[in-house]
Amino acid sequence: MEYRLLGRSGLKISTLTVGTMTFGGKGWAKTVGDLGVNEARKLIDLCIDTGVNLIDTADVYSAGVSEEIIGEIMGGRRKSDVLLATKARFPMGSGPNDSGSSRYHLINACEASLKRLKTDVIDLYQLHEWDGQTPLEETMEALDTLVRQGKVRYVGCSNFSGWHIMKALGVSAQEKRERFVSQQIHYTLEAREAEYELLPISVDQGLGVLVWSPLAAGLLSGKHRRNQAAPEGTRQFAGWTEPPIRDENRLWNIVETLVSIGEARGVSAAQVALAWLIGRKAITSVIIGGRTKAQFKDNLASAELKLTDEERKRLDAVSQPPVIYPYWHQLNTAKDRLGEADLELLGPHLDK
Repeated sequence: MEYRLLGRSGLKISTLTVGTMTFGGKGWAKTVGDLGVNEARKLIDLCIDTGVNLIDTADVYSAGVSEEIIGEIMGGRRKSDVLLATKARFPMGSGPNDSGSSRYHLINACEASLKRLKTDVIDLYQLHEWDGQTPLEETMEALDTLVRQGKVRYVGCSNFSGWHIMKALGVSAQEKRERFVSQQIHYTLEAREAEYELLPISVDQGLGVLVWSPLAAGLLSGKHRRNQAAPEGTRQFAGWTEPPIRDENRLWNIVETLVSIGEARGVSAAQVALAWLIGRKAITSVIIGGRTKAQFKDNLASAELKLTDEERKRLDAVSQPPVIYPYWHQLNTAKDRLGEADLELLGPHLDK
């Protein structure tokens, strides 16, 4: 297992992270999975034994049950080298202040997560979504307070746009508050929109990148194929709608390429998709999830899979996003002045 620095911090995390949305099975999360303590313990132990050192969850996963399960497993026997990450922002009650990124909600949410996780400190505390109604000065001050109080070690964001992140980093600098060390994003071979702004920002501003749903909710696992109904027991069979698929033909072309490379290498399509992500320069860690030990074992094997340059070219060719404005203009007129962050998107197009 490889370990990478998380953004501009000295914290090293494994290239794979344990995802825990399948723990609990309450409310909307039941569609994803309903693993209990004993089942979850086996999966966490498997990941830790393989070298994974980060467990990621959120208070909204099964209305806190996912955190409770992790607390039951890790509480009282937590190893010093196993890190815990969680998130807050979404509703945890029906009251007017039970959601958002206000000082009131974030501090209450953090203290509730600490209790459920049975820990004194959260290693990475992430804003789960943008809140356009709370001033960022208030939000960043609340996160800074949690760090100074010793309840949180590092802070990050998830599902922010490029300008949201830059505004938050600007507030942190101006107000001398704790800055984001990472962002957690959706990024796959099928959904490469992050290459327009989010990955360049990470390179330029020194943010770590954690990837959620790296197999597009299972669509890139190889189980789903062109002109075939969703297999029983999968999220799509149960009506799951994330991520949105805007070009189905493109999706199946990507899947066919993954399957082809996987068959030639004697590995699953899922491993190929995960290895492509791990091999991307800006990516720190890829969050893997599932319901069975077999799924986790297969995903964990991707940490050792190194794709060839030719294999990566095939995958890039079938999934490359269009160069939209202003990037096509920059590609045409600014080739002589592109920086490292610019090349995250434009680099592959320079020789075309």
